[in-house]
Amino acid sequence: MQISFEFFPPRTDSGRQALLQARRDLSAANPEYFSITFGAACTSQNATLETVLDIQKNDNIPAAPHISCIGSMGKISELLDKYKAAGIKRIVALRGDIPSGVRDIGDFHYANELVEFIKSNHGEDFHITVAAYPESHPESADFKTDLEHFANKVKAGADGAITQYFYNADAYFRFRDEVEKMGVEIPIVPGIMPITNYTKLVRFSKLCGAEIPKWILKRLELYQFDLPSLSAFGAEVVADLCLKLQAQGVDNFHFYSMNSAAPSLEIVNNLKPN
Repeated sequence: MQISFEFFPPRTDSGRQALLQARRDLSAANPEYFSITFGAACTSQNATLETVLDIQKNDNIPAAPHISCIGSMGKISELLDKYKAAGIKRIVALRGDIPSGVRDIGDFHYANELVEFIKSNHGEDFHITVAAYPESHPESADFKTDLEHFANKVKAGADGAITQYFYNADAYFRFRDEVEKMGVEIPIVPGIMPITNYTKLVRFSKLCGAEIPKWILKRLELYQFDLPSLSAFGAEVVADLCLKLQAQGVDNFHFYSMNSAAPSLEIVNNLKPN
């Protein structure tokens, strides 16, 4: 079994201390890598670079920076060169969220174009991971189109994929089966989101198109002001989801840690070792 964890770059001193502690605690789980998200704003991009280089230097865990299509070809090329020089071996290539009011995000408009650029200019320097959406991308016209967009990223050179989080195992299996019929053979790792906050989870799920099953949503509504009960219920739901995935042969998991170790570790500790 292989696991990985995702972080976002902190913006405050307290956030930096929290992330440092999460990195220490999650390192004990012997993850395959830590991934670091990439914001559209310049300050966020700089924070990603700083966080990646710090992890690569100090954590004894490989760092995998996210790179988005936001920005010019020259800036992205410069960033890739910095990562190569630092010994980074894995990149998460995404279209990225388009900043409000921005019409032209740069030289690349789709993730497959970014993947193709990285492969053309860096060959096998990087293992390229892309995003997958088992319940469809929120901007996709229909599910068929979404599958085609994913297949295009694989054709462009993607080596693996991480899914958007989901709470219905069947959504993952249906997506995996559909893309396999299209000739896609890369590993598709389920993205796992621990449940720790009702309001944030509902808001983010609406933005990213992740479905919260009604029975889960009703219980979360009931526990939204009872944090211990919400955390216990959330841990049970997500642990059961992971066990269902394992029962069908899934042995890799990517956790959206939200810069906190305990919720992810609780789920990891319930997984069955190979």
